[in-house]
Amino acid sequence: MQNLLHNLNDEQLAAVTLPAQSALILAGAGSGKTRVLTTRIAWLIQTGQVSPSGILAVTFTNKAAKEMLTRLSAMLPINTRGMWIGTFHGLCNRLLRTHHRDAALPQTFQILDSQDQLSAIKRLLKANNVDDEKFPPKEVMYFINGAKDQGLRANKIEPYNADERKKCELYQMYDDQCQREGVVDFAELLLRTYELLSRNQPLREHYQQRFQHILVDEFQDTNDLQYKWLKLLAGHGERGGGVLFAVGDDDQSIYAFRGANVGNMSAFEREFNVKNLIKLEQNYRSHGHILDAANVLIANNSKRLGKNLRTDAGHGEPVRIFEASSDLAEAQWIIEETKNLIADGAARSEIAVLYRSNAQSRVIEHALFSAGIPYHVYGGLRYFQRAEVKHAIAYLQLMDNPHNDSAFLRVVNFPTRGIGLRSIEALQAAADQHRISLYAAVPYVAGKAGSSLGGFVKLIEGARFETQQMALPELVRVVLESSGLLTHYQTEKEGADRIENLEQMVSAATQFVSEEGFGHGAPAHLGPQSQAQSGVPIVNEDGFEIIDADAPLATVMSPLSAFLSHASLEAGDNQATVGQQAVQMMTVHSAKGLEFNNVFITGLEEGLFPHESSSREHDGVEEERRLMYVAITRARQRLYMCFAQTRMLHGQTRYNMKSRFFDELPEESLKWLSPKVQSHWSGNKKSAWDAAPLVGSDNAIAQKIAQKSPAGAGWRIGESVEHGKFGEGVIVNIEGSGSNARAQINFGSAGMKVLDLSIAKLERLGR
Repeated sequence: MQNLLHNLNDEQLAAVTLPAQSALILAGAGSGKTRVLTTRIAWLIQTGQVSPSGILAVTFTNKAAKEMLTRLSAMLPINTRGMWIGTFHGLCNRLLRTHHRDAALPQTFQILDSQDQLSAIKRLLKANNVDDEKFPPKEVMYFINGAKDQGLRANKIEPYNADERKKCELYQMYDDQCQREGVVDFAELLLRTYELLSRNQPLREHYQQRFQHILVDEFQDTNDLQYKWLKLLAGHGERGGGVLFAVGDDDQSIYAFRGANVGNMSAFEREFNVKNLIKLEQNYRSHGHILDAANVLIANNSKRLGKNLRTDAGHGEPVRIFEASSDLAEAQWIIEETKNLIADGAARSEIAVLYRSNAQSRVIEHALFSAGIPYHVYGGLRYFQRAEVKHAIAYLQLMDNPHNDSAFLRVVNFPTRGIGLRSIEALQAAADQHRISLYAAVPYVAGKAGSSLGGFVKLIEGARFETQQMALPELVRVVLESSGLLTHYQTEKEGADRIENLEQMVSAATQFVSEEGFGHGAPAHLGPQSQAQSGVPIVNEDGFEIIDADAPLATVMSPLSAFLSHASLEAGDNQATVGQQAVQMMTVHSAKGLEFNNVFITGLEEGLFPHESSSREHDGVEEERRLMYVAITRARQRLYMCFAQTRMLHGQTRYNMKSRFFDELPEESLKWLSPKVQSHWSGNKKSAWDAAPLVGSDNAIAQKIAQKSPAGAGWRIGESVEHGKFGEGVIVNIEGSGSNARAQINFGSAGMKVLDLSIAKLERLGR
């Protein structure tokens, strides 16, 4: 017992050893929340308060789940393979596989990642002659996923106009299409599980009684449905049920655009009558100046539960701030500082460049490349998202579930086999007429088209027959060869990398069967054990047997089905993967959960960070401030912040004011660096736009700048104007002349805009 607890500080010890009551743990950045969660589980098991099967632990990334399982294995002499520790999507997938009949799903249902979901929606729109300009596929996808995240089916939405009514119709049609094909998207995994547990009382009570301890990581990132799902499993408002141990940080809630509701933390505290609220404020990551900057900044947010990070590591170095004349100069400064860090012994993988928008990376990438500094940009395609891998996965999906139309359409003519658009249209018509899948409709297509399509079906059926008794890795190898994918890429000029990625899938399959306990020789097509073998603890009201899914996936799914689910869930994971021995580049959103010795936060300008859209959204600036807080707390030893007076974005030059966040940082923790090139009005600390003249200003600088304004434009800096869309504003700078004249205008709540003066319809105010 002492070995478990001896490395915990007082706050962590209090959290780990709490009694069996619902609790909220406010875990600041770098405060050891993973240690607390894992040790809490180990302590509950070791003290005999719960068995391993009575634990449900929910994380937001596969990486976090694997780390918890690895740590638990090191702490206790138990087999963690059957424990219910995973992501929301992974746990829901497991539960739906176990109770697929009650959930009205085939046991071999397949998961659509976001790319496949978008393809399915495009296909739906085309089949129903829907104008994809009026109803863009991505917009329809966001509408459907947003509704599901709120727990709403199409018939439960109250449309407020004709367009939303049409989207509801498309939502229903999309649901019908997925049901027909035996596929589910990520949002459906959670919604289908919630609906299953809501309506099936015996099943719900079984899991409520089983999971006496539910632990949730990153609770601030839960959406409305995830919180409802947790309440349902915890038996909130019902007899029995378990206790909810929620760990999170409201100051790091940055995923509102994905539906995350930071208000769930306050709601949980209120609804569960939480008496145990513990703050983990001891930081083990960052030096003092970095934490002081984070604490003072986030204190400006009004809606927070409140905590203050501290460290025993000393103040460390001050936060360095640099003002550049342009984005090119900013990038060059980053290069010079990076070279200095490397010369001082810093590993390249411990240097991170963070930015608010992906569009900012191009200039920095070019500078790194020109300087010969290796770099890794997070945001590229994951392994299971690469085109050649998606093709191979589609063949495997058809072998597992031939009625997956998305998989069918992806590879029916890849590699090419003479099946053109007209053949597909004929097949689609037959499928629509008989209300069956494309695969099942092939016999209804006559002529040459039917013959070509029949050849494709024979290819799939032949592969299924040939691999009946094969283990998963061997099956994958056969499919890569029989599909023609390897041969196809051998003829491509740059096909070597694609072939290498395809062959890597055999290794991925080998590792998967080993980790999931299938056994290296287990046939890939062989389904799970019978219910008689695995035990039948209860029967629901419809007479269906309910499997007690204590064991790993091997007892619930075939190796092939499990591998395909794994591929889809991995493709949808949002956690960044850090590259080896290269400078790391990523958006701030992607950096959450990571930490580096040296961090650059770039582009700290009004309209960029905080983003211009934040001024139009409820609590938008507070979310941007939380995002800045996350960025700051990624740094262990050195933190750099920089901004540029001008920046080229989306083909336009922007003239910038420094971010308001600079005014919210403690002066004693900052070190302002003098730029090598300064504008004529820029000081050592103040940005160029601090001196921009206000309306009515008649100081010498204002007059000097006004003289530089293009004479033919008829506008002047400091002038008040009104725009039909953006409202009232003040001109803060003018560039160009004649028809090329453009003005940067601060429209207050609408943000900073750069407008072409020859086009923009501006009206002068105050004359």
